[in-house]
Amino acid sequence: MALVLNEEQQLLRDSAKDFLNECSPVSLHRELRDSGREWSEDLWAGMADMGWAGIVIPEAYGGLEFGYLGAGLLVEECGRTLATSPLVSSALVCASLISGEGSEQQKSTLLPAMASGERILALAWREGVQADPAATELMATADGDSFVLQGVKAHVTDGAYANAFIVSARTGGVPGERDGLSLFLVERGAEGVEIESTTNADNHRSAHVRFDSVKVGADSLLGELGQAWTPLGKALNIGAVGLSAELLGIAEESFQRTIEYLKERKQFGVAIGSFQALHHRAAILFCELHLCRSLLLKALEAIDEDSEDLSLLASGAKTKCGRVACLAVNEAVQMHGGIGMTDEYDIGFFMKRAAAARQEYGDEYYHSDRFARIRGF
Repeated sequence: MALVLNEEQQLLRDSAKDFLNECSPVSLHRELRDSGREWSEDLWAGMADMGWAGIVIPEAYGGLEFGYLGAGLLVEECGRTLATSPLVSSALVCASLISGEGSEQQKSTLLPAMASGERILALAWREGVQADPAATELMATADGDSFVLQGVKAHVTDGAYANAFIVSARTGGVPGERDGLSLFLVERGAEGVEIESTTNADNHRSAHVRFDSVKVGADSLLGELGQAWTPLGKALNIGAVGLSAELLGIAEESFQRTIEYLKERKQFGVAIGSFQALHHRAAILFCELHLCRSLLLKALEAIDEDSEDLSLLASGAKTKCGRVACLAVNEAVQMHGGIGMTDEYDIGFFMKRAAAARQEYGDEYYHSDRFARIRGF
């Protein structure tokens, strides 16, 4: 695997950096929080105009079809500026499900609207504290040519402002079994859909969605009936890798801000960056960041190549990037000293977002356990 970006990928990363620095600096995150808003519709519209909403969608449906490695570069830059958008949840996770499992009618209807940024979809898969898709209890009962959905989904990422949901439901088997899972497209305004949104510590919003006898047609079924385990697993792997990219961006930016502070802050007449103990801590973090980048690039490449090792690499990337992001933000706050704990400095925003992003699509405990099981331990 080449660990050096090609020219097109470098141009994409540079254009993303310029766009986000201009349109979504960290000051925008503070402004949104202070005004009680969690995201900027104008920012998402700008991302869509840049083609980001269709980064992995095939060209035949209005997308760029640039690949997941390119998408990972965008998400990483979003992590650097704490840009809030449905880029991972809608443009990567849901777009991949529709591209891979959707009928021609579903793809021709949904993908162009998603690529233009007009439609935002959210994957409603989680029901409890544990990140276990096999534990699905929400039922989809056949009713003639239709299905009736009954149950609750928790912690739906970007569900607070999604236009529609891809819902995992049980059409067979019992909770804990992989067989009998199906995916359904459900509109936000469908009768019986109740949405309760909550604001997290990082100012992102998630949703608890109740499906109370929600009736959907047979054309809402995404993929084959009872055969959703494999495509759902791949989508969740894509989400985990996407969040790994964001966590790396958070860690990189926290590290860079800390290095600049160590150069400026003086004690006893010298910059504190000259202290050997801080040298050692910075050097350790520098090496850890490079390890993360190598593992992340390999995981992104595995998505593009539809590798059999995707689950292993996704869990490895999510575990490593989550732990290193935690280390980076903790070190940043500590090396900033007392002022790092105040709201005056932006570094606290990175700590809060890292804590939340580590939980999405499975935390380090879930993924380290899955990694070990895949390796036979």
